Amino acid sequence: MDQVFGNIGMLFEFPVVNVKIILDGLMIGALFALAAYGLALVWGVMNVKNLAQGDFVMAGGYIAWWLTGKGLPPLLGVPIAFVMLWGIGWIIYKLVISRVIGRDLFTSLLATFGVAIMMAQILNLLFGSDTQSVKLEYETLYFFDGFVDVPIAKLIGVIMAAGLAAGVIYFMKTSRMGQAIRATAQNPRAARVMGIDTDKVYGFTFSLNAAICGAAGAIIVMVWLIQPFYGITYSIRSFVIVTAAGLGNLPGVIAAGLGIGMLEQYGAHVFGIGYQQAIAVLLLLLVLMVRLAQQRRVRQVLK
Repeated sequence: MDQVFGNIGMLFEFPVVNVKIILDGLMIGALFALAAYGLALVWGVMNVKNLAQGDFVMAGGYIAWWLTGKGLPPLLGVPIAFVMLWGIGWIIYKLVISRVIGRDLFTSLLATFGVAIMMAQILNLLFGSDTQSVKLEYETLYFFDGFVDVPIAKLIGVIMAAGLAAGVIYFMKTSRMGQAIRATAQNPRAARVMGIDTDKVYGFTFSLNAAICGAAGAIIVMVWLIQPFYGITYSIRSFVIVTAAGLGNLPGVIAAGLGIGMLEQYGAHVFGIGYQQAIAVLLLLLVLMVRLAQQRRVRQVLK
């Protein structure tokens, strides 16, 4: 406990430490929000809770890492991971997800949990269980007499994540498929009556989610570590963000992602890096408890 109180006291004694924590939290939170936006799409359009969300992120990271090892520029791994995960997502949709749409919650959770285990084991067999990362030969910016450092690699990652998110939003608002996705999310039966091929929309949505996660993983491997079994941590964070923000609430997803990123960084500073993942689980439990209390309050009002 003395160490914990000492770490808390450091935040007040040296305010510049807060700047460092907030910047790190915002940068990693932007990537959390990107992966969570894909989950919000799948959840809102298909009513499928994808437990393999984080494993798609890891797959994209390993694709980018492998390509870099073959001599390709690291940044080129982002669009390649996007395209490859799109194809993987389409295959998984056809083989698994299309069979559980419209089924009960337990069935979809069980199916996607099986996909998560399968993907983690495949990554482990192909690349091994060691942690990996891509080292970018970029400089680091220093502020406040060197107390705050901001690697340019992380800035590039945040810019790429923001650009991808903006591109997806523009696509959803202006394209015919984007309009079909939004119509299907609002009322699938009415969308079918209007001539929309909902099966095609579902397949496109799931593939788009996998591609977004793949691109997020390709960015993550350039600034953090990946490992075949790290996917569960990103899945939990995505569920926390989407549950806290609500389906279809993009500003909420962004705000929740950035907020969770900062909370994790503060938790790691106060309690130690070993508790960082535990904080994500605790946040998920707290969000679920709050949502349950809100639902009970609504039911009482309706009576």
